[in-house]
Amino acid sequence: MDIQFLGAAGEVTGSCHLLTVRGQRILLDCGLLQGTRQDEARNREPFPFDPHDLDAVVLSHAHIDHSGRLPLLCARGYRGPIYTQHASRDLCEIMLRDAAFIAEKDAEWENRKRERKGLEPIEPLFDRADAERVMTHFHGLDYDAFTEILPGVTLCLRDAGHILGSAIVELDLVENGIERKLVFSGDLGHPGAEVLRDPALIARADLVVLESTYGDRLHRSHEQTLREMHDILDDARGSRGHVLIPSFAVGRTQDLLYLLGKYHDAWGVDDWPIYLDSPLAIEATEIYLRHTALYDAEARAQFSRRHRLAGIPRLHFSRTAEESMALNQLDEAAIIIAGSGMCTGGRIRHHLKHNAWRRNCHIVIVGFQARGTLGRQLVDGARRIRLWGETIKVAATVHTLGGFSAHADQRELVDWYRHVHGAPPVVLVHGEPDAQATLAERLRSDCRAPVTIASQGQRVDLETL
Repeated sequence: MDIQFLGAAGEVTGSCHLLTVRGQRILLDCGLLQGTRQDEARNREPFPFDPHDLDAVVLSHAHIDHSGRLPLLCARGYRGPIYTQHASRDLCEIMLRDAAFIAEKDAEWENRKRERKGLEPIEPLFDRADAERVMTHFHGLDYDAFTEILPGVTLCLRDAGHILGSAIVELDLVENGIERKLVFSGDLGHPGAEVLRDPALIARADLVVLESTYGDRLHRSHEQTLREMHDILDDARGSRGHVLIPSFAVGRTQDLLYLLGKYHDAWGVDDWPIYLDSPLAIEATEIYLRHTALYDAEARAQFSRRHRLAGIPRLHFSRTAEESMALNQLDEAAIIIAGSGMCTGGRIRHHLKHNAWRRNCHIVIVGFQARGTLGRQLVDGARRIRLWGETIKVAATVHTLGGFSAHADQRELVDWYRHVHGAPPVVLVHGEPDAQATLAERLRSDCRAPVTIASQGQRVDLETL
C-alpha cells in the first residue's frame, strides 16, 4: 500500500499521483504540464507506468493541469473508469475538447515550420476524437457520498471550494487487515471567496497530500481587493483606456462576472461595455448556471434576485474570431475578459499585442502565473514582451489582484490542515520550491506536522505510517 508522486512534484502543474492498494493501481489526476516550451514538451514523454495496468482514475477537478492528459491516457491504453464530481464531468467535456483543438492547432503550426525545414511532421498530443472518447469513461459522483470503487478502496469527494465541482479526495483503504485514510486536497479554495462554498474540513487522515501553490504568501483582504478594482476602473475611465483581464475560463471568469453584477453600481459598471471574449469561458459559464445548488447561500440569492447574468447590463459574449478581432477597433473604453489565464495562448495575446503598448491600458492579473509564462513576465515587471516574433513595449499599467485568487493562501492552508486531528504526516505537492519550503516550515512550527516535500518519483509507504 503506497503512493508515488509522478507529477506536480516540485512544480505547480502536471498533477499525477499513483496509489497502489492490494495490487490495484489508482491514478489521482492526470494533468498537463504547463509553462515553458520545454515544460510542455514533457507531455509527450511516456507515462512512468503502463496505462493498461491502471484499475481506476480519480479526478479532483477539471482544470487542465489536473485533467489535461486524460485523453492521452486513454489513447495509450487506459480502459477503466474515471471518477469525479458531476460538475467536473460537465466541465471536462468542454475543457478537454478545447485542449484537443489547441493541440491540433499547435501541431498544425509546428508542421508548417517543419515542412519548410524538411523535417517529418508531428502528430498532435491528442485530438478531438480522443477527447470525445475519454468522456465515455467518466462516472459522476455527488459530494459526501461513499463509493467503493475497488475492493478495499472507498472514495468520498468533499467540496474543495476551488472551482465548480472541485473536490478534496478522501480514500479509505484496507489491505491485509491494515486500514488507512488518505486525503488528497486537490486545489483548495479561498475561504470567503465569491460564488462557491468554503472548502470542507477533514477530521481525520493518516496521510495528507496537500497543495502548496500559495504556500509562501498571503492574499490581500477581500475588501482591499474590491477597493482596488474600483480604483482601477476609475483610473481607466478617466484615461479612456481598455481594461484587459487575462482570466482562466473556468472559475475565475465566473467569479468576475458575479462581482461585476454584484458591484455594478458601486464600480460604475453601467458606463462600461464588458466583453467575455472566450468561447470556452462562455460554455463554462453556462455550465455554472446549471449547477447553482453548489453555490454558497449569498451567491444563490444573488442569482435568484438578478435572474442569472441580468445584473450586468452591457455584457457581450464574443463567440467568433470576427467578433474578437472587432474589439481591437472599438472607439470606446471597454473591459475585455479573455483567456488564457496565464497568457500562454488564446485571444488575450491578440489584445495584449494591440493594447499593452498604450499608456492608458490597464492589465489586471487575477490568478496564479506559473514561472515561464507570459503572465508571470507581466507580473514580474517586464517592460517588453514577445508575441509572434514581435517585441511589444509594455507601457500599460499592470495590476496584480491576489484577493481574487481561487487558491487558499499560506494561512488558510495551515488553518485547513490544523482541523485534521492528530497532526498526521503531510506531503506537499503542487507548488514551486520556495513556496513549498516556506509552507513546510510554517506547518512544522505552527502545527508540529511531519512534512515532506514530494520529489519526482518518490514513494510513501502507507502501511508504516
